[in-house]
Amino acid sequence: MNTPPRTSLITRIGATGALATALLFGGTAVAVTPDAHQAGPGVTAAAAPRAAAAVGEVCYSDLPSQAHTTLDLIDDGGPFPYPQDGTVFQNREGVLPKQTSGYYHEYTVKTPDSPTRGARRIVTGKGTDEDYYTADHYSSFDLVDHGC
Repeated sequence: MNTPPRTSLITRIGATGALATALLFGGTAVAVTPDAHQAGPGVTAAAAPRAAAAVGEVCYSDLPSQAHTTLDLIDDGGPFPYPQDGTVFQNREGVLPKQTSGYYHEYTVKTPDSPTRGARRIVTGKGTDEDYYTADHYSSFDLVDHGC
């Protein structure tokens, strides 16, 4: 398996710079509050695009320890605990910014005491080196801020 190389764009240029990069290079940018995942002022949740209601931000330090382990494994290129780790994430739900096929890859974040892979994942984007965390099996994502 060929794991895409990663560095932390968010750490290098900050969240605002990453947002500008996404806009300049064809990504989708949405302003949300990281805690409530609400649309901006004057926009109701029903009128906001799905991504506006589903993509927030989370500090690296606020992730569960198992997510730190997964991110370390990604940085090291494995080995990964599940054969599905590192496979292309299709973004069928349309929650993440639209990208070409092969842009996103998914990795399992182990759930303690779960007999299955559970619902938690890290999804990486190779073009701008972003990491997204989902605790609810792709219903919502938080962009990981490695600077906090």
